Amino acid sequence: MSFRSIVQDLRDGLGSLSRRSFDFRIHKGKSQGSCEYSSSRDLLSPLIVQTSRWANLPPELLLDVIKRLEESESTWPARKHVVACASVCRSWRAMCQDIVLSPEICGKLTFPVSLKQPGPRDPMIQCFIKRDKSKLTFHLFLCLSPALLVENGKFLLSAKRTRRTTRTEYIISMDADNISRSSNSYLGKLRSNFLGTKFLVYDTQPPQNTPSSSSALITDQTSRSRFHSKRVSPKVPSGSYNIAQITYELNVLGTRGPRRMHCTMNSIPTSSLEPGGSVPNQPDKLVPGRLDESFRNFSSSRFSEMGVVSCEEDQEETSFRPLVLKNKQPRWHEQLQCWCLNFRGRVTVASVKNFQLVAVRQPQIQGTGAVAAPAHPEQDKVILQFGKVGKDMFTMDYRYPLSAFQAFAICLSSFDTKLACE
Repeated sequence: MSFRSIVQDLRDGLGSLSRRSFDFRIHKGKSQGSCEYSSSRDLLSPLIVQTSRWANLPPELLLDVIKRLEESESTWPARKHVVACASVCRSWRAMCQDIVLSPEICGKLTFPVSLKQPGPRDPMIQCFIKRDKSKLTFHLFLCLSPALLVENGKFLLSAKRTRRTTRTEYIISMDADNISRSSNSYLGKLRSNFLGTKFLVYDTQPPQNTPSSSSALITDQTSRSRFHSKRVSPKVPSGSYNIAQITYELNVLGTRGPRRMHCTMNSIPTSSLEPGGSVPNQPDKLVPGRLDESFRNFSSSRFSEMGVVSCEEDQEETSFRPLVLKNKQPRWHEQLQCWCLNFRGRVTVASVKNFQLVAVRQPQIQGTGAVAAPAHPEQDKVILQFGKVGKDMFTMDYRYPLSAFQAFAICLSSFDTKLACE
């Protein structure tokens, strides 16, 4: 029996356990309310488990089947069978989580949590972004073929741009159609100032590995008033955590040239690029970022009022230093009369939006002064590259220590209009 036949039988036998239907009825009185629900799970689950021929499968055999399935179905769309096995029940999900490694180790995107886990060290994960100017939306896809201009791909993330009086916001979601903060698929947002020179990346989950994961990291002042309201459900995660800051240098003289940008990753330590380093406390599950619909429209505030965690203030209390990325400076080509970067065939159209990010070498304090850190091959690698390949089509390639969510947010900042940088 082939692995696909096994998976099909598993989904037919136990797949209904993950698709339980129930009726929910609310009866409200004058003084108090009561909730009643009737579920078919308690009636159907024992019957399904008893009649399924996979119910008494030995754990050793099940482990071997899922392991061999994971090895054989290594690419999408065939990898959906691995996700189907993890959707059967809790025990199967736990076994799949033990077998399927993180993208940093296996280099594959399998479960939704992989979007917030660091990518592989080598090679880079190749993606592409489709822009819809009429709807102001952006969709991120995983490349399924080496061709640049392709229509097929595995959908990963989506974003929608919202223009306000003093800023621009990009809502990032796992849903291709319902892109809003009121959706359970809401993951975070990107916010810019009026000039489009400073951007803040917000996440619904706190970076637990940094000292900024305390309550002081709830830096969105406009969101803080909403979270203190009594109308917000206690089951909804009430947090908007600043995990990155993107800055574009001002072009005061108006000279033509490439943009200059710096990215401060508040959730990634500089030590992650050192030999043996890693990004600690990676998320093992996604927390839905659903917000009450009545709080979608809030009063605007200046970008300078948003609290940003200062690295210099925290440096006295902890040794944590955030990773800083900068764009790789292009070289001027005399024959072509343009600025050039080596994208290794992944970018074909010249654009001011094209960039490559590398790590900034942090100075080491020795004795009385700061000494430049010795060069390490990991720090010279391109961590993120983004470029244009066609009309409303862009490529996005990233690697460790960035995640797909972080890389997508950084690339979205390049789409925004920058009044003082060009």
